[in-house]
Amino acid sequence: MKYSETGQRKAETIRESLQQLKDKRFLAIFLLGFCSGFPWVLHGSVLTLWMQEEGLSRSAIGFIGAVATVYAINWLWAPLIDRVRLPWLHRRLGQRRSWIVFTLAGIALALLAISTGDPGESLPLISLCALMIAILSASQDIAVDAYRINIFHVDEMDAKMPFAAAVTTTGWWAGYGFIGGAIAVALGGETIGLPWPDVYRVLAFFYVILIVCVVMIAEPAVEGSAAVVSSSARADHDETRHDSEQAAAGSVTAPDARATPVDVTAAAPAPGKQSVGVLAFLQDLVVAPFSEFFKRCGLKLALSILLLLLVFRLGDAMLGRMSLVFYVEIGFSRDQIAFFQKFFGGIVTAIFCLGGALINTRFGVIRGLLVGGSAMALTNLMFALLAVTGPSVPVLLSALVLDNFTGAFATVAFISFISYFTSRTYTGTQYALMSSVSNFGRTTLAAGSGFIVDSLDGNWALFFIMTSLMVIPGLLMLGWIGRQIETYDQTRHTKSAS
Repeated sequence: MKYSETGQRKAETIRESLQQLKDKRFLAIFLLGFCSGFPWVLHGSVLTLWMQEEGLSRSAIGFIGAVATVYAINWLWAPLIDRVRLPWLHRRLGQRRSWIVFTLAGIALALLAISTGDPGESLPLISLCALMIAILSASQDIAVDAYRINIFHVDEMDAKMPFAAAVTTTGWWAGYGFIGGAIAVALGGETIGLPWPDVYRVLAFFYVILIVCVVMIAEPAVEGSAAVVSSSARADHDETRHDSEQAAAGSVTAPDARATPVDVTAAAPAPGKQSVGVLAFLQDLVVAPFSEFFKRCGLKLALSILLLLLVFRLGDAMLGRMSLVFYVEIGFSRDQIAFFQKFFGGIVTAIFCLGGALINTRFGVIRGLLVGGSAMALTNLMFALLAVTGPSVPVLLSALVLDNFTGAFATVAFISFISYFTSRTYTGTQYALMSSVSNFGRTTLAAGSGFIVDSLDGNWALFFIMTSLMVIPGLLMLGWIGRQIETYDQTRHTKSAS
């Protein structure tokens, strides 16, 4: 798929585009999107409301959100999840599903642990459990993203990937919003009224159901990760590696890699070859995925991509981190939050995801990002208006429609954008690198949002105006990088033709 505005592939009709959704693999993608979104309720929404109920400050609530920083650094251990086989689980489930099931089981245990604490009396325990949920969730995302890319063959990527992005975003919002998030917040709301520890215990049971569902889906037919090639065998693979790199420069992704991930139960190398084997292992496991990305894209484009991912959604993230605190402070109930923000907002997002996929397929991802980015600024201004009017349901609904329109378009475009620059050979690692940079802005930098509100003496309207202005650098960066992508497209297809 060409991402330049001058090189679109021939547009399909809307009906032809929607035919893609008949593929049963999209059901698995929806499920795994749900698995990715649900943990953000656990260490985010539910924990935020619990801490606020216990009387913790806005700054404390904002800073505990820094546990999500692990989503910004999961590229550090992405090569392991991309390559290392889990004993017993791998033989039964394959590389991707084994890691997903392992992390789901770990999150369930962490939920049981967090249910034994209390933010007012045992904040360190609560923080540690929230951190463990975030670490396991960030690890799960590596396998989920690789699964979504590997489940499609190379020649299907152009037609399938925008809709895969839409379906996984819809699944994410089902987990975070209109199913998982709405149920979780409603359980602790005024009507049902469960204590928050009991809410976490109920949600732990949900994870048993998720594990069963993941076991039932199919593993990608071809493992997309690269294998460790020993020094003695490297010469035999030089020509294959060269051809793979040439293809990576001339297509959306490199050819299918048919190498086998590392088995942690495999026998150790002979003593004389141990040091050489370790160096080869580190080279292929850690260095190669990153060097291939910078070599294929070039230093200028690669750095531009990473900078865009960092700044583009910063203002939106600042708003999102403090939104629940804001709703409660201006007078909305937890039941209203569960219905309007989680259920209604999630449904609206799911609808706009499909529209985002159609627009990105027909008009290009760059235009999709421009639409989403421009809407971000308007969304934050709508929340500034809500801060002035108070708990007005019509204003809230208007703000949520615009907010979820923004989230759907930007997320679908971002997933397609990142997938486009991901090598088939190092799928999990390179996707984790780029999504981690984006998550750094959305989590670590946004963790100071509560402190900013406190420093403004609780002036929510001014806070939202500030977050609206944060969108401008990303839009300027997007226009600049769009011109670089046109050059990249031309170079890539020239190499492919030769």
